[in-house]
Amino acid sequence: MAPFIVLIVSWLVFRLIGIFGIQHLNDWQHSLQCAVALMFLFTATAHWGKRRPDLIKMVPPALPNPGLIVTMTGIFEIMGAIGLLIPVTLRIASIGLALLLIVMFPANIRAAREKITIGGRPATPLFLRTILQIVFLIAVILAGS
Repeated sequence: MAPFIVLIVSWLVFRLIGIFGIQHLNDWQHSLQCAVALMFLFTATAHWGKRRPDLIKMVPPALPNPGLIVTMTGIFEIMGAIGLLIPVTLRIASIGLALLLIVMFPANIRAAREKITIGGRPATPLFLRTILQIVFLIAVILAGS
């Protein structure tokens, strides 16, 4: 739920900054690009912080080397976030992040079904997680269009 809050609050803050003077942020799409980038930078921090062991537990057991997978997805999140802020890489970053969200969703399903805790808190229930995933996908696609 925290990434959703980061996305919504930061988008509103960027829009206000745009309205009150920073011309680049004075439209919804540029503000959304910055908000989505910030959200992915926020989520990437978990890949190396105290939540890392929980993320490793979320990786489906059929996949090899879960630690490497968590590291690589964190790197991809950072690369995608940066890519959203560079006009020439915006579209490819958006596509890459959308694919990343889709590829990582089975880990979220596993966390919800197996009641894996993340940072000591229960994983987001599957129905709500699915809705959030759709919101994140729409945000990423709109940011890149």
